Amino acid sequence: MKKVYAVYFSGTGTTKRTVNFIANNLAERFCLPKEEFNFTFPKIREEIKEFEKDDLVIFGVPVIAGRVPNVLLKYFEKLKGNGAIVVPIVLFGNRDFNDSLLELSDLLINSNFKPIAGGAFVGEHSFSKVLAKGRPDEKDFSIMKEFSEKIYEKISREDFDSNKFVEITHGERPFKYYKPKDAEGNHIDIRKVIPKTITNLCDDCKVCAIVCPMGSIDYNNTEKITGICIKCCACIKKCHTSAKYFDDEGYLYHKKDLEEKYKRRAEPELFY
Repeated sequence: MKKVYAVYFSGTGTTKRTVNFIANNLAERFCLPKEEFNFTFPKIREEIKEFEKDDLVIFGVPVIAGRVPNVLLKYFEKLKGNGAIVVPIVLFGNRDFNDSLLELSDLLINSNFKPIAGGAFVGEHSFSKVLAKGRPDEKDFSIMKEFSEKIYEKISREDFDSNKFVEITHGERPFKYYKPKDAEGNHIDIRKVIPKTITNLCDDCKVCAIVCPMGSIDYNNTEKITGICIKCCACIKKCHTSAKYFDDEGYLYHKKDLEEKYKRRAEPELFY
């Protein structure tokens, strides 16, 4: 191998921290240079990205509704793996990662990558400040380090075969979206819900428009949403005046329901 890549889509930063931590450990163990490729923002996703067969790619995305974010599915057609070894990584907010890791592995195979390990890690939920608060934390990073070491040992074995892909046993095909329900068991549809702005708190710093991974917040009028909102909550969590918020009843019920049902500490799940 010639290089280790940290590749990620990360609205609030948990996926970025996880992928970089694993990539840094592997670059150090293999004594290789490491490079970041952040495809969080729209202009980057307009370009074709190629890797080489001698690359080791740590590739991470957040889990949305139990799957790879659907706004990214077409982007995989612009990725050229060229036989590079890859480790798919997903970040979930303490509930479940459902089909996401299996789906990510499949997408990477279709882009001519070779997945030889995979991991689902926990990050603070995008909707909440209490659900998996502060994660990934010290314990998570310790698990990531062990995960990196096992990947290093696997690749270093004399009998290592990159054509033997890792088996992801969590999730199933065909992939399905997780659908939240209200108290009566009816599905809650939050796909068209958009963030609002408390005008007297907004100081027009433009951070929300800059960090939106869909480029959907108008830079000249940050109260205006011009495109898709994926509910990553980057605009809310990175607003220093707390001016951004959601007020949709279905969204708020779902948020409260998640916080009440999933207080337990979910742990990472790893595959080699």
